[in-house]
Order: sequence, then structure tokens, then C-alpha cells
Amino acid sequence: MADTKHAPTENDAFAHLTKPYRPELLAYCYRMLGSVHDAEDLVQETYLRAWRSYEAFEGRASVRTWLYRIATNVCLTALEKRKRRPLPSGLGAPADDPGGPLAPSPEVTWLQPFPDHLVRADDPATIVAARGSLRLALIAALQHLPARQRAVLILRDVLALRAAEVADLLDISVPAVKSILQRARAQLGQVAPSENDLTEAPSPHQRQLLDRFVAAFENADIATLTNLLTEDAVLEMPPTPTWFAGRDNIGAFFASRVLVAPDTFRLVPTASNGQPAAAMYRRGPDGVHHAHGVMVLSASDSGITHIVAFRDPALLEVFKLPPAPP
Repeated sequence: MADTKHAPTENDAFAHLTKPYRPELLAYCYRMLGSVHDAEDLVQETYLRAWRSYEAFEGRASVRTWLYRIATNVCLTALEKRKRRPLPSGLGAPADDPGGPLAPSPEVTWLQPFPDHLVRADDPATIVAARGSLRLALIAALQHLPARQRAVLILRDVLALRAAEVADLLDISVPAVKSILQRARAQLGQVAPSENDLTEAPSPHQRQLLDRFVAAFENADIATLTNLLTEDAVLEMPPTPTWFAGRDNIGAFFASRVLVAPDTFRLVPTASNGQPAAAMYRRGPDGVHHAHGVMVLSASDSGITHIVAFRDPALLEVFKLPPAPP
């Protein structure tokens, strides 16, 4: 009887060499573009180009470096045709009237959240390292950098590639890499949050705060919810450009416009950008809760500091969550 096992093919060899790098390449493209959908498309394009040039790959660089060269070129080309993806706080000042009309949605392509499950779950070191470099505030700050500065900063400061490797990736000199990195760090320092805000994992006290926040939100308990916020907390709700700063303004907005009755929302815990998050389901006129979006939270030991409610029902599919609360 003939042996049905096939001999390893070139395609098998390519998959064996390149597949382990897909999660980190996806995170890299997300940092560059600020969109999980764009990142998935660009990783697909990266692998297509890599396969086409696989026969010419001579192993002078590592497979990882070779893939990052292709991914970087793909990202830089994509960014030539795209504007930066902001959050509402990156477009203007906060609103000062919680009861006033919300500004109409502008023609803006917004920043998107990045589900934690897309970071390789079987590698704790990868998850810890990614936590700070995927924080939503940092991704928003990176969007302020020109594309080449963005690439150099991520490759050097996040992925820890040597200056010579980055120079080779971008076909520039090592002094040019150092100069671009210096400018990128200076510009990022003007818009990025502090290092502590980016890298600390939630403490047990912070996780308790977050659990209480979810319960208060579902119960429309405005008093408890407001008390859980820090005095200078921020609320953003893309695609609405209107945003609020300050505990009292946020509480007043929730009371008058969002949490008008208990069980208006149900929240299902998830994780995004290395931060606690919740899928939002809003009760419709039919009495059934439907997908509404994803809320990403930041907390300190003194309270909830930042809420970004991405009101896009399609995000739940990206987070592998059902269209109705389980």
C-alpha cells in the first residue's frame, strides 16, 4: 500500500519558518497604523510578499529581521495614503456642558482598540513586554509621529533592534537612524503619557475598582460610578468627537444621556491594549441587548482615570465576542 504521507514542500518550510512571527508582526503593524483591521490586511500583504521572495531569501539576515523589513515597507507605503488615526482628545478641547448637544461625527478615521487575545497567549514574556507598548494612550501618541520616525522608534525602543539592523531595514545609515530616533523621542515626549501610566499592570485594588465600576454602570448607579472616577478623569466616545474631562462632567453626562435606567447596558469583561476592557451591549426598543462597542479603561490606585468607549458594534467580532451578551 502506498504511503499517503507527503514529503515536506517549500510551502511547508516557509510556513514553519514564518508562522511564529505572525502575532508580533500584527502588533507591529497595529502600532504603526492604529487599526487592527489595517494591521491584519498588512500582515497578510507582508506574508504574500515574503512568499513571493522566499526563493531569493539567502539567510544573511534572520527570518525575523527579513519579515520586519517587508512589514516596515508595507506599513510605510500604506501610511503614504492615510491620515493619522486620532482619539477625540487629539482633535480639540473637552466639552464643558454635559447637557449640551454632541458635536456631529466628522469625516475622521478613528483609532481602534487591539484585543489582547491577538498577542500570543502561550508566551507570558511576550504578553508582559507588549502590555506597555500597546497601551491605548501610547498608540494614540505614536500617531503624531511621521511614518519613518514612528517606524524607527518602534523598531528601536519597542522591539529592541540594534541601530545597524534598523539602518539595514530602512536602507539608511546608522547616524540617520540615531538622528531620526532622537527627533521621534523628543516629539513623543510632548504627547505621550508618563512611563508609569504605560507599564503598570492593574493592582488588586485597581481590579476591585474596575469590578465596582462595571456593576455601577450596569445598575445606572451614578453616585457610585462618579465616586470611582478620579477628579481629572477623561471620557471619550469615538465616533463622537465630543469628550469630557473631570469627574463631575462625566457623571452629569452619564446621568442625563447614557445611564437613564438600570440594565440599559450589560458589560462583558475582556482585555484590550494590555488594559481592562468590556464589551458593551445596549438594550434596544425590542428589550434585547445588542452589540454596542468596546470600552477600554485605565485605572490608578485612586480611581478610574480614563474611559474610551468605542461605539462600533463590529468590534465585538474582532474581540471574538457574540452579538448578544452570553
